[in-house]
This record gives sequence, C-alpha cells and structure tokens, in this order.
Amino acid sequence: MNNILISVKRFFKNKNTVTIIGVIAILAILYFAYNSQVKSETEPQVVYVAKETIQPRTLITDAMVEVKRIPKAAITSNVIRSKSSIVGKYSNYNTTIPSGSMFYSETVVSENDLPDSAFVKIKEGEVVYNFPVTMDSTYGNSIFPGNKIDIYMKAVNEEGEIMVGKLLENVEVIDVKDRNGLHVFESTSEARTPSTLIFGVKPDINILLRKASYMKSFSVELFPVPQGGTVSSEGATQVTSQKLRDFIESHTVPNDELVNDTTDTTTQESTTTQTPQTNTSVGN
Repeated sequence: MNNILISVKRFFKNKNTVTIIGVIAILAILYFAYNSQVKSETEPQVVYVAKETIQPRTLITDAMVEVKRIPKAAITSNVIRSKSSIVGKYSNYNTTIPSGSMFYSETVVSENDLPDSAFVKIKEGEVVYNFPVTMDSTYGNSIFPGNKIDIYMKAVNEEGEIMVGKLLENVEVIDVKDRNGLHVFESTSEARTPSTLIFGVKPDINILLRKASYMKSFSVELFPVPQGGTVSSEGATQVTSQKLRDFIESHTVPNDELVNDTTDTTTQESTTTQTPQTNTSVGN
C-alpha cells in the first residue's frame, strides 16, 4: 500500500504529468463551455415575422404577423419581441417589410411618430411647394424623387404673343404623390398616378410660383422639364427667366405690400380679440 502511495506521489510530482493533466483539464472546460454556448445560441427562440410584404406607411394588423422560431444567435438587439409593440403600429415611411422578415425597432413606428418623407427632406430655410402635374406632364410618370428638373412657364402677354421660357432651374424633386396624397413610388404592389411634385423652395420663390399659378387671364402654364430636356418653341417667343419674373411681378401685388397687408391684418386682429391665432403654412 505504501509503495502505491509513493508511486502516486512521484507521478504527481512529475512536471510533465502535471502539465498534461492541466492541459486535459483546460480542454475539458473549454469543450463543455463551448458546447453550452453553442446550445444556448442555437436554441430556438420565438419571434414575430411579417406574414406578407408590408408597404411603407401601412397599419400593421394581427393578420400580417405570424410566429416563427429561429436560433437565438440570429436575433439582434433591435428585433421587436413583443407582439403588442407591432400590431397597431405602422411600417416606417421609408421601409418595405418583406414577407418573412422580423420586425425591427427602426422599421415600426406609432402613428404620431410617422413622418412624411417630403417634410423630412426639406432643407433649412425652404418651404414645401406642391406642384400640380399629370401623367403626361411627368413624361409618363418618369420624374422620380431625387431627379433635378427645370420649371418652364408659358403665357400670353398683352399683345397676344405667346411667351415660353425657363422660370426656375435645378429644382430637386423630393417626392411624387397621387391625388390621395400617397407616395407614387413607395408601393411595389399597385400603380399610382402622379398628381403632385413636391420640392423645397425659398419663401420668395414660393410666392413667385403661387402668383404665376393664379394668372389665368394671361393663360399662364407652369410645367416641369427634366434637366437636359428641351421645350418646343414653335410659334412662341423665347424669353429669359428674368423677363418672366418681371412679367409676373408687374401683373401682381408686390411682395412688400403683401407683407404689409399681412402685418396690418394681424395687428388689427390682435387688438380686437384675445383669442390666440393658429398660423397655417401655405406650403403644406
């Protein structure tokens, strides 16, 4: 018995033996830890996915959501795990949620937090202008958000002459909407007819365009032309942008008078009533 104990003591005092045992112990720990981690990461977890393709700005209903089990490793921190945080909310304005996709925090928003892409993209110091168009004036719905266009003007002057010229240039289209205010190019499942081009302009240009749009007695027409395009001028006199602006200003109330009228009206209202007034932007 003593001989056995002595042999065991000698065995464990051997440095090589201790090293081998240590290596084996470490490998065993790593093996079990790795297996445990793999099992944890591959264990199926319940998530909610889109049962069908959901277009932007769409109310998400219970029928659009289904349960799916996927490995834990495939679930990122921004995946929405609660069904109540999905149903009754909206897909974001810039998001199409594909069928089978999980719902993410940046793709699902409440109705109050749902922005209009047109207003999100307006530059500081500009106002929104809604430019009426048709399928024909957009060249068969060929003007897209992000395109640069020129605004041309056609009018009949006091002498009965037809004038045509470029009123504005290098205008970036922010959005294209149909008659119901829906984004023409956001849907992949239905064809929508363009009714309005939306872009941002400086306040003075906003007033200029609106003045021109009311000059029906001079048969004023405003129409978009993609940059690089040409306009037929047969039977018309080509005029410069400045001449068109002068023509508009000479037949409408000057801007400074509009400002004074607004100021006087506001002052009068403020002295006759204590009820606060709500301003409405004409560019919306």
